[in-house]
Amino acid sequence: MTYSLLRLEHAFKAIPGSAIVIRYVRSSYQNDPGRSVLELILLVFAIRTLLQNRTRARQKNFVKLTEKEIDELVDDWVPEPLYQPLDEGEQAELDTMPVISGPVGPKPKLANGKTVMNLASYNFTGLQGNEYIKERAVEILRKYGLGSCGPPGFYGTIDVHVDLERNLASFLGTESAIIYSQGFATISSVIAAFSKRGDIIVADRGVNFAIQKGIQISRSTVRWYDHNDLKSLEDVLEGVEKEAKKKRRPLTRRFIITEGIFENDGAMSDLPKLIELKKKYKYRLILDESMSFGSVGRTGRGLTELYNVPATEVDMIVGSMANGLCATGGFCAGSIHVTEHQRINGTAFVFSAAIPALLAVCASEGINILTSTPSLLETLQDNTRAMRSVLEKVDLIEILSHPASAVIHVCIRRHAYSSSGGLLAPGAAPQPSKHAKSNPAALTASKDYIEYDWQYEDRLLQEVVDEALAQGVMITRAKRLRGQEGWEPRSSIKLVATAALTRKECEKAAGVVKAALVKVLSRKR
Repeated sequence: MTYSLLRLEHAFKAIPGSAIVIRYVRSSYQNDPGRSVLELILLVFAIRTLLQNRTRARQKNFVKLTEKEIDELVDDWVPEPLYQPLDEGEQAELDTMPVISGPVGPKPKLANGKTVMNLASYNFTGLQGNEYIKERAVEILRKYGLGSCGPPGFYGTIDVHVDLERNLASFLGTESAIIYSQGFATISSVIAAFSKRGDIIVADRGVNFAIQKGIQISRSTVRWYDHNDLKSLEDVLEGVEKEAKKKRRPLTRRFIITEGIFENDGAMSDLPKLIELKKKYKYRLILDESMSFGSVGRTGRGLTELYNVPATEVDMIVGSMANGLCATGGFCAGSIHVTEHQRINGTAFVFSAAIPALLAVCASEGINILTSTPSLLETLQDNTRAMRSVLEKVDLIEILSHPASAVIHVCIRRHAYSSSGGLLAPGAAPQPSKHAKSNPAALTASKDYIEYDWQYEDRLLQEVVDEALAQGVMITRAKRLRGQEGWEPRSSIKLVATAALTRKECEKAAGVVKAALVKVLSRKR
């Protein structure tokens, strides 16, 4: 018996890796004998379960198919499509989409030869098509070529990129800035670079899709407050504080995430109150100024300039150079520690090719023009007021945007669905929220969440867009990713004011949109 055990021991030791198993068993038995016994029982149970499953599988009565029957089943099988076919409305929208022939500007020429007034592009201060910027772009193109051909962290950084980051930081009044190649990916990457699993994010329910994706990627604990309701924000912050004390949670990083001017409806945040709350409850503030940078403030510096708040009070200012400077990409401005951290941990920065040199110079020249020509912002704001004054006379619509927003969102007024002469569409009337009280843990569980028949409203508003285009004014319906966004925004028409048109031209264009609204909505009475 002893000899047999010795032979068995020698045979086991000859197996590669057996010494590790023996050392583990000895250590486990010495520290906790019960653990070794439990692991042995679990191992036996696992082996028994696997063998038992195989035995049962053999005992089942399976239908034996012939080769001919198998071939017939394979021929009849239809794989699930990679995409859903377009419905009638989506196909009609694509078929009627205007195509611009030549440069995009305040008065572009369409492929059908018609010249229209452009209220669809983010050309806030008329930098699009600026002759001096075009000359500089050609000059840089000849010097540096077209693309950067590499990510910024490897071999894609050019001196003009460094100059642009320095110009952005100086323009905004922050210590440092970092630029990204894509505007959409900027905020998603910034959020995920700083907020991780276990950290806390308190965000506005109405934030844009890019912010929603960044929050999702971060895998942080998320609490939502009612859209642009700072009383709701304070209640949520107090709730998070009480919950942490009650459950004795460890101290983690905490962020408030919102927009300066909201992309989905043009509402504006109260920045001084946000800063007051973030200081009171010890949070960091991430402010997306993609819609307010280049369009708000005396020289286009955004909400910090509008409210006369030092930019250093905001931990991270994120913006779009595509919207505000008519270039491409986005940026994040803040302390040097904030920007340097992103050069290593910002996925959109690390894995994307740097922006072309000519577009970096165009953005820098745009900053110089905004700084030296404050009258551009005065013209923009004057044109915004002129357009709103015309549209406000239409009874069946509602303007969602803040008066200072150059992006004007127009939607169908709720009372327009009333039976007393409103839009009589069966089942299309807005449905009030099912929640008497908002739940911070769920995005759509808000007392303010109203369900609309967005398909019906989209069709109506698209008719308005088509009618306005036929009359020589190009506008657009705000496009949504229906079914993918956590909070379904209202269907709306989006008009973008621009300083490249005169006040009279803006009033005329708004008059055309007004007439289109009245014509289309009156038919539905």
